[in-house]
Amino acid sequence: MKRSTRLDLLRFLALALIVAGLVLPIAWMVLAAFKTNVDIYDASKTLLFTPTWTNFERVFAQANFGQYIVNSALVAVAATAFSMVLGVPAAFAMSRFVMNKSALVVLMARVIPGVSLLVPWYYIFSNLRLVGSFWVLILSHMFVSLPLIVYIMMGFFDGLPVEIEEQGLVDGLTHIGSFWHLMLPLARSGMATAGILSFIFSWNNFMFALVLSGSATKTLPVAIYDFIGYASIDWGALMAASTVVTVPIMVVALFTQKYIVTGLTAGATKG
Repeated sequence: MKRSTRLDLLRFLALALIVAGLVLPIAWMVLAAFKTNVDIYDASKTLLFTPTWTNFERVFAQANFGQYIVNSALVAVAATAFSMVLGVPAAFAMSRFVMNKSALVVLMARVIPGVSLLVPWYYIFSNLRLVGSFWVLILSHMFVSLPLIVYIMMGFFDGLPVEIEEQGLVDGLTHIGSFWHLMLPLARSGMATAGILSFIFSWNNFMFALVLSGSATKTLPVAIYDFIGYASIDWGALMAASTVVTVPIMVVALFTQKYIVTGLTAGATKG
């Protein structure tokens, strides 16, 4: 066997192991969502079993998951939208005026562990009587989404030629008009990338919502935790709820992966 053939075989086996490690847990979760708790514990029924919709009925009928889906979507969309409105112009200004120190501050905010902020946030927002509202969730998610968007868009704007903006100024546009009519259309792929990643983070966030949400503003990750009891775990309902949370994000990632790859690649190219 030639050396190149052996290397190709090793690469294939390595990729197959990685894919299996990523796919098998998700496949087990989806299959378990259609099993009874007894079947989940029965190894002989890992693949061959009688499907049931009982877990999904219990999740939506008894656990009020429809409302939690609306809550998660509202918080994720609002946090992403507000972060884009603030982050994209900020990223453009930092890029054009070479504000490296400001960019470093933004990056530091991105890497600060969120758990270190929960106690101050809870103290401040409780005094403002905002704990349990949608606003506190949106603001807390923006703390991570905004630096993420600024960081991605700075790299993208660095890759756009300055001559395009200068040509707009020569043609009579103001700086704001040049940014709005020329630079933003060219930055659509980068904005799509930043927006998608921000939405995914907000949709999956558990820690902030666990501490700052209320019974009326509970999001999906926190709602899943309700199926874990002190003495037992409702595995069927837990897997059904996890499937409801995971599948929409997987669909979004599947259909938008080309925008993510294009945006990240363009943002990594300067000059």
